[in-house]
Amino acid sequence: MGFGIALTPFNLMMAVAGVLVGMLIGALPGIGPPSGVALLLPLTFGMEPTSGIIMLAAMYAGTMYGGTITSVLINTPGESASVVTCLDGYQMALQGRAGPALGIAAIGSFIAGCIATLVVAYFAPPLAENVTESAKVPDITV
Repeated sequence: MGFGIALTPFNLMMAVAGVLVGMLIGALPGIGPPSGVALLLPLTFGMEPTSGIIMLAAMYAGTMYGGTITSVLINTPGESASVVTCLDGYQMALQGRAGPALGIAAIGSFIAGCIATLVVAYFAPPLAENVTESAKVPDITV
């Protein structure tokens, strides 16, 4: 049912729009993903909650990748997670291989994001169970 809702044409359009706007914001040095999402939060006020969250999540992911663009092309990270990309990506750009550097960064980010999502999904139920057990109020009889 979740995939049925997420894969509706409107929600897919919101995801694509979020990624594109996020990449534009991420390319601005100094404006990271949290700031970008906070700036564009009012865009989602009139939307359905599911569409708004999809757009904000896509915007966050796009902003994370947008910082890579400036890291590779002008050796200025758009946000702190892209600092390491400056080391190899900019050197590849100087050699005329900016396209492959951006592609490698995008593919690497996609694979790492998928693996991280699976790891979180695997470990979330046991962690949530432990949290709910430790949050129980002890019986205090006087």
